[in-house]
Amino acid sequence: MDTVSRIDQLKSGSARIGLLLNPLSGQVKKRKEAIFQAVDRIPNGTVIEASDAPGFINAVDKLVQSGVDLLVIIAGDGTSHAILSHLFATLPESEWPILMIIPGGTTNMTPLDLGMRGKPEKILQRLTSYLQRTDGTDPELVQRPVLCIEQNGQDTIYGMFFAVGLVARGVKFSRSSVKQIGITGGIFTFLIMMRSLAGMILGRSKSEWGPVTMTITRDNGETIQGTFLFALVSALDCLLLNIRPYWGTENAPLHVTWVDQQRNKLWRSLWPLLSGRGHVLKTQDGYHSHNTIELTLQLNDEYIVDGELYRSVGINEPLRISATQPVSFLVL
Repeated sequence: MDTVSRIDQLKSGSARIGLLLNPLSGQVKKRKEAIFQAVDRIPNGTVIEASDAPGFINAVDKLVQSGVDLLVIIAGDGTSHAILSHLFATLPESEWPILMIIPGGTTNMTPLDLGMRGKPEKILQRLTSYLQRTDGTDPELVQRPVLCIEQNGQDTIYGMFFAVGLVARGVKFSRSSVKQIGITGGIFTFLIMMRSLAGMILGRSKSEWGPVTMTITRDNGETIQGTFLFALVSALDCLLLNIRPYWGTENAPLHVTWVDQQRNKLWRSLWPLLSGRGHVLKTQDGYHSHNTIELTLQLNDEYIVDGELYRSVGINEPLRISATQPVSFLVL
């Protein structure tokens, strides 16, 4: 069944709904009773709980094989990332169910960027109301490409946000001490951002918070070698806390930003860098941003994709990042 047929099923109220819920995700743990009550009211719904990568894979396979028209993911960015990677690895996109991601995790960049606002149980209630209406209303679908990250000797990775340098080191820090004390949501995000900014401002050179040395090759063949505070590539228009750290003008789906280690006017640059006003920053001062369809990186360092930590296999094996065709997400 193709996307058009699945949309018709949603419009007619006869769609089969698969719900994959991660009970260990930050918001799900905090609001478990309300979320489970709302899940139980979804018409034609099949619910599967999973809390690790093998569980996510098994759940997705079961739901897809059962013929669901809409796959609802109630979890955080890490779970969504694992599910996207599995779908791309195992199914042609024409056979995918329509996706809906409800912000149920500690970090929820992807659903928030798509426009999924509100508590998880409230969004589920809106979904129930939509599925029960009889007026044939068209579903609101948002299209987003996905990052395809390839490197020889590694499985292909798919996700919405890639970062190296201080951003990746901040996320690694979050996976240790801060996460263990149970902080979630905006407070969690604020603490991680402040720790990363502290590393940037203090110019720490230790490996724990050090910059990243790499070679960047743009899609036009231009090559940039150097040491950078951080670099990021995103298919999202907006990151956590409404941060928009890119200002490219090219008509291309992926946003790319990097900041040189030897940058000027850092204090004055922080607000433009975070608020979407980076067009006032200058390349000669060490601030770079553009939009692209693909990018190649050579580095021997850790990187993150949607909050999950990876490591490149070596500086001689290029890391290729490109955009997939847009994926359809249901938004309510």
